[in-house]
Amino acid sequence: MDTIISPIALYLICVLGAVGIAAALPRRNNAASIAGGLVLASAIGLAVLILGLGATKSGQPLPNYFFYPFAILALGASARMITHPRPVYSALYFILTIIASCGMYLLLSAEFMAFALVIIYAGAILITYLFVIMLATQAPSSAAEAFIDETDAVAREPVLASIIGFVLLAILTTAMFRGVSTLPAPTNQELAQDSVLLNLPTKVDRILDRAGILTESERVVRNADGTAALDIAARTITIENTDLNTIRVLGPDQWPDTLNAGNLDRLGYNLMHDHPMTIEIAGIILLMAMLGATVLARKHIELEDDLKAAQARKLGESMDQSMEAGNA
Repeated sequence: MDTIISPIALYLICVLGAVGIAAALPRRNNAASIAGGLVLASAIGLAVLILGLGATKSGQPLPNYFFYPFAILALGASARMITHPRPVYSALYFILTIIASCGMYLLLSAEFMAFALVIIYAGAILITYLFVIMLATQAPSSAAEAFIDETDAVAREPVLASIIGFVLLAILTTAMFRGVSTLPAPTNQELAQDSVLLNLPTKVDRILDRAGILTESERVVRNADGTAALDIAARTITIENTDLNTIRVLGPDQWPDTLNAGNLDRLGYNLMHDHPMTIEIAGIILLMAMLGATVLARKHIELEDDLKAAQARKLGESMDQSMEAGNA
C-alpha cells in the first residue's frame, strides 16, 4: 500500500471528504454548502495527485486518459446526488453517475457490467424510483427553497452519516490495497477462461460452423453430462457426424481463433448456472417497489378525497347557518 499512497494521506483525504460532504448536505439556508463543495473537490484533487505521483514513483503505468473525465463525472455527480434537496434531481444525477461508471467499465473491457448498469439501474430500478417519487410526493407550489418539504430540505444526521460513510471507505480501501498483494498469482488464466466453453456446446457448434469446419450433419460430441467434448489444454475438438455415425478429431492447428470465451460468456453462464435465484429476487424487488408505489398513490388519493369531503361538509354547514340566520 505504501508504494501507491501513504496511509496517512489516505485517511486525511477521507477526513476532508467527510467534512466536505457533511457541510454540503442539504439544510435550511445552508451557507456552508459552497465551502463544503470546495473542500470535497480539494479532497478529490488531492487523491488524484497523490495516486498519480505514487504510480509514477513505483513505475506503474498511469490510467487511460479517458479514465479521468469519467472519474470526475462519477464523483461529482454522486456527490451532487446526495446533496441535492430535490429527489427527482438526485435521481437524474444518479443516472449521470451510472453512465460515467459504465465508461470506466468499458475501459476495463467489462462490457457486460457496463450494459447491465445501464439496463438494470438506469433502465429499471431508477425508473421505479422515479415512479415512486412522483406518486408518493407532491410537487411544491413554488420553486423557492422555503416551500420544499422538510424531509427533502434538511438532511438527517449529516455529520454521523458522513463519518460512517468515509470510515467504511477508508477501511475498504485499506483492505483492498493490502489484500491485492496477498492474492496468489493467476495460473493458466487463459485455460480457466476458455473452460466455460465445455458447458456451451451450442456456441461451439455455431463458431465452428461459421469458420467452415462443420458440415451440415456434423456437431461437437456431447459427453454424458451434456458438456462438449473439448480438450482445452490440448486444443482438440471431437466432432461426430450424426448421419454417418463417424467421429473425427480436430487438432490444435484447426482450432479457430474465434473459439474463445469472452466476458459475456463467463459472466452470463455464472449468473444463470450458479446464481439463478439472484435474478429472480431482483425481479421480485422491482415488482414490490411498483406495488408499494401503487399503494402509496392510492392512500394519497384517498386522503385528498377525505379532505375534499370534509371541506364540502364544512361549507354546507356554514351555508345552512347563514340561511338560518337570514330567516331569523
